[in-house]
Amino acid sequence: MRKFVLVLVMLVGMVGLLVSVPASAEDGEHAYIGSKGCKKCHLKQYKSWEQTTMATTFEALKPGERAEAKAASGFEVDKDYTTDPECVRCHVTGYGKEGGFVDIETTPELAGVGCESCHGPGATYTQDHLMSLKNKEYKKAEVVAAGMVDTISADQCVGCHSAENPAVGDDFVFDFEANKDSGIHEHFPLKYSHE
Repeated sequence: MRKFVLVLVMLVGMVGLLVSVPASAEDGEHAYIGSKGCKKCHLKQYKSWEQTTMATTFEALKPGERAEAKAASGFEVDKDYTTDPECVRCHVTGYGKEGGFVDIETTPELAGVGCESCHGPGATYTQDHLMSLKNKEYKKAEVVAAGMVDTISADQCVGCHSAENPAVGDDFVFDFEANKDSGIHEHFPLKYSHE
């Protein structure tokens, strides 16, 4: 009877391990780690991004910030927009998505438009056996298969950069080709080959 119980406990433990294996890219169950989670391996990119308006765009929602631009767009300069869902969704990472920005108290690491806004939620593809300091020679194809977005497209931008954005006019058209390199980090060569 003891052997049976021991075998049963071992089987339950093994099933538990299988269930706790991280989700695959097809499952769509990714968690956000915040841009500081990317910094440890991509310091130059992080420092470059940190200087962009994308990194600091949440600050624009605070009272008195970017007063001239707010006034020009018809916004109340001294109003706090940091909890207005219509504004917040374009000034943070992962708003409205599982594991994404909730509010500044709960998820401060996701304030601003960070790495994962373009490259997708990082917890799945930044595991030790994929993109990590423990596996410096990972293969890009494996990381992309695990959920990393490698090729940025206009679709990722137009959710916020469109005529529906109250800060621009109804005739606004986002020119992806002209703007794809502005507002983001500088691209630096990686130390290791990942092809």
